[in-house]
Amino acid sequence: MELRKIRFDETYQPGRIDFAGEDLEQISPLHVAGSAEALAHSDGEVRIQGKYTVEMRARVRPLAWDVRAFPLDGAFDLFYRPVSVIAREEEVEIGEDEVEIGFYEGGGLELEDVLREQVLLALPMQRTCSEDCKGYLPGLWPEPE
Repeated sequence: MELRKIRFDETYQPGRIDFAGEDLEQISPLHVAGSAEALAHSDGEVRIQGKYTVEMRARVRPLAWDVRAFPLDGAFDLFYRPVSVIAREEEVEIGEDEVEIGFYEGGGLELEDVLREQVLLALPMQRTCSEDCKGYLPGLWPEPE
């Protein structure tokens, strides 16, 4: 990648990014706009910034056959380094300043992989039928402790 910003403005139709293993379905086009750049004096570090919108559908608790739509409107500002900067045979401790940095192998990053990760991180871990749902049905299942 050259030492200049590369702008992108892409739309991914449902099915182009694989969310099947997460029991999710993309129900609207995923639109993303932003930029990517190789950072000067950084040994291959890349910064990707952008905003995205998409609507996802997922199975929710308390009833596994219920589905709910999750409209997402998010932004990201990510830094990546080549895995070769830490790749060694022994385990390597990563410092606090590196916790927010991802790593890539080979010639670069795929925007689809970045977007998949961002969508999964934006969704709630406990997907329930509504914002105020506790995830159980009184009288059917015991109340969680």
